[in-house]
Amino acid sequence: MEPPSPHAATDIIIEDARWRAAVRNAERTIWRALAAVARQGGPDFSSGPAPSILLSSDRVVKRLNARFRNRNKPTNVLTFTAVAPGHGGDIILGFETVAREAHAAGRSMRAHLSHLVMHGALHLDGHDHHHPGEARAMESLESKALRSLGFGDPWKNGGARQ
Repeated sequence: MEPPSPHAATDIIIEDARWRAAVRNAERTIWRALAAVARQGGPDFSSGPAPSILLSSDRVVKRLNARFRNRNKPTNVLTFTAVAPGHGGDIILGFETVAREAHAAGRSMRAHLSHLVMHGALHLDGHDHHHPGEARAMESLESKALRSLGFGDPWKNGGARQ
């Protein structure tokens, strides 16, 4: 499958086969999410090193979260900033947590994967959500990008059903 420009340099590894069953054409979903967030003012990886994205399991995410963040539990998405020039960082997602969250919110796996890829990309770009102002700015970028792809706003009631 030929990736759409400008995110062809993004390495996508689907380590857990359940991702393929849950999100048809997951690579295209990821490329579209990265392009959408770039159009809204998020990171544009076409002008610099692109991230690697790993679609894995909660077991892998838990192990990484414990080792590098001192949190011995899985989470939906982990991001790691670049460790060398020419590397755009890493975005790692755990299948079980993402599936559970999508189901609880009444969202499709495609919509939730898109959201979390955008979220990870924004973290790699220096965005954070530890303070209310930062959180609002990050959520606004995510919401606009998701709406541009036809998904609802994940931060509002009624936006979950996409």
